[in-house]
Amino acid sequence: MTQINTTSAPRIADYLKRLKSPWTLTLLVPVVVAILDQPNTVPVIEFAIRALLGTLPYIVFAVIMIASLKAAGAESVIAGIFKGRETRMIVLAALFGGLAPFCSCEVIPFIAGLLALGTPLAPVMAFWLASPLIDPPTLLITAGALGWPFAVAKAFAAVGLGLMGGFAIKLLQSRGFLSAPLRASPVSRCGCGPDPFSGKPIWAFWNDSTRVQTFKHEFAHNALFLLKWLAFAYALEALLITYVPASLIAGLVGGEGVVPIAIAALVGVPAYLNGFVAPPLIAGLMEQGMSSGSAMAFVIGGGVSSIPAMAAVWSLVRRQVFAAYIGLGITGAILSGVVFQLVV
Repeated sequence: MTQINTTSAPRIADYLKRLKSPWTLTLLVPVVVAILDQPNTVPVIEFAIRALLGTLPYIVFAVIMIASLKAAGAESVIAGIFKGRETRMIVLAALFGGLAPFCSCEVIPFIAGLLALGTPLAPVMAFWLASPLIDPPTLLITAGALGWPFAVAKAFAAVGLGLMGGFAIKLLQSRGFLSAPLRASPVSRCGCGPDPFSGKPIWAFWNDSTRVQTFKHEFAHNALFLLKWLAFAYALEALLITYVPASLIAGLVGGEGVVPIAIAALVGVPAYLNGFVAPPLIAGLMEQGMSSGSAMAFVIGGGVSSIPAMAAVWSLVRRQVFAAYIGLGITGAILSGVVFQLVV
């Protein structure tokens, strides 16, 4: 009697997991529009494709940059800023927080190692607040979707938030607060990259076959990652432009004053997906009436409070430090929005 092997049969859960891919959601957008509003199907598709093609040069440059940093082992440079006097560490951590080419899981053991080695919490917080807001690919994607003035302003806001957070934590600790920030449980490495504390960067990585393979892998991985999320983002932007009334957006986060900016900063907490999806969505919201200050508050507040960023903080530190992180992030988002609104 022949025995049927059921272990290799695909499970329904596997199919459902694949359907949750951004590619699937992107393809569903024109299908749903074709079913519910057939005349707008072609305009929605054309808008998304034109927007994606317009950002393509920024995507290519961003992918080459991040692959080069990974292949060269640039992470080890970041570890060197957490040495010396505390004030110097805070300033350098805020400045270079956005330059570290870490994935979300690499940040966790990196920060855990710093705290375990006795690095003061203040510079770590400065790095932690600045790091999720801006990095080379995010800067380029933001410039492609929202223009260089907005991208540069976001970079300044990230550094400013890092400085504010670092010196605020230093002040709190000088008053006796947050003296034991780290949780007791150890955090292991995820295995997705080199140890950021070891080795020196090799900038001429093309002379090393192993580093060339790293470059190729990172190039393909990040190209696919950016394309799938940006395709989804521009599909959502097309829906936003087509179906969301401008009066609704303008009523919530349009106009001047602190209230719309504060609303945008708080809305960014649940609505923010990642740094690559946000710029196209913000571009659509601004076309519908969102003020420039609210847009800045949304990307700053959402970046700090995104699920990977909050998970990294929660997994390592005690609740008081986590609360300080969220409070500083939202406060910094509102201040960034107010300043950007005044400047613009």
